[in-house]
Amino acid sequence: MEHFKFETKQKAVLGGLMGLGLLCLLITFLTDDALHTRFWSNFLHNSVFFTGVAFMALFILAAFTTSWAGWYTVMKRLWEAYALFLIPGLALMLVLIIGLWGHWHHLYHWADAEAVASDKILQHKSAFLNKGWYTFGTFIIVGVWILFAWKMRQLSLDEDKNGTPEYRHHHKMRIWAAAFLPLGGFTSAAMVWQWIMSVDAHWYSTLFAWYTGASWFVSAMALTIITLAFLKFIGYFENVTAEHLHDLGKFLFAFSIFWTYLWFSQYMLIWYANIGEETVYFYERQRDYPVLFYGNVILNFIVPFFVLMRNDTKRKYGTMVFVSIIVLLGHWIDFFQMIKPGVLHTAHEVLGHHQGAADHAAEAGHHASHFMMGFHFPGLLEFGTMIGFLAFFIYFVFMRLEKAALAPKNDPYYAESLQHHT
Repeated sequence: MEHFKFETKQKAVLGGLMGLGLLCLLITFLTDDALHTRFWSNFLHNSVFFTGVAFMALFILAAFTTSWAGWYTVMKRLWEAYALFLIPGLALMLVLIIGLWGHWHHLYHWADAEAVASDKILQHKSAFLNKGWYTFGTFIIVGVWILFAWKMRQLSLDEDKNGTPEYRHHHKMRIWAAAFLPLGGFTSAAMVWQWIMSVDAHWYSTLFAWYTGASWFVSAMALTIITLAFLKFIGYFENVTAEHLHDLGKFLFAFSIFWTYLWFSQYMLIWYANIGEETVYFYERQRDYPVLFYGNVILNFIVPFFVLMRNDTKRKYGTMVFVSIIVLLGHWIDFFQMIKPGVLHTAHEVLGHHQGAADHAAEAGHHASHFMMGFHFPGLLEFGTMIGFLAFFIYFVFMRLEKAALAPKNDPYYAESLQHHT
């Protein structure tokens, strides 16, 4: 089937899952502490994770277009739809921005004026870590990403209708793609620093943007495999073969190893240097979050490495979907452990301003030594919220897929993609 039809049953299922996510958010809000730390950190976690997957889909499209690749052409409509999720992604980040200005949440230590006034490190970083930069940086940078995603999509759709033998549309797409790659690379680092790394405001790593980008990339590949397998199961993307699946599997395998290289490099270099401001990030996670810290490596390296090492496993839909689910969940947990410890620490600091130093010390000691569901490990409310955001992502993608033919037959690489063999 050349045109995707978003069935009523599919809408009902995804709508129900989105409702589950909203219910989990509501329960989290109503049962949360006075600062609603768990609620807002869950919202930040999922908003950044799925917006990043959309960004990475655009980056993948741009990279493959610039490199004159052809194998992916039969599935490129899916990545175009993924990339357009940047639009609702910006809306989700707007909620966090409004909360930042309205003092609805205390996710970032640098957003507390009293904390900055008494902290020389935060003062030194205040030119970048401030509400204005967070707000306008997000709007401008994500807005530019949306412009490129929209332009690439429009050129692709126009090529379907008005493609020429000279492939003028594809030449324009290549220009836009080449322009986006350096722009996307540099600006995504700035957003990663603002959205995620600044949760631990005293800490920094020169590898953090690479590390986060690799996590987004693997998540995007895993979700692509899962979505394609489902759509093929119900009769779409007939031209996507085991050869294409094999290439997706190679990217999943290779970038899982690359992510592990960055994970180890960031840990080893910072720990070996023994710089207090840097080692505290890993020391805290090893001491207070051991399940997340070591489970991260098991889910995101050991499982994909040993399962995907064999060449034939990359051609089996059942195996690939299983590994992709594990990896997608693993990298979602990876973002969980990037965000939660810093958010919890900031909440302690804010409570300290209100309760006094003695009470704050007792409060901080209590939380450091006691397990807290939703912070030391994701609970049912976290998993339910993730399912709701994932359903929202897929619902939006399916709506975009309905708008155009799944097969871009006027793409100059379409025939090559049909005959793809490895």
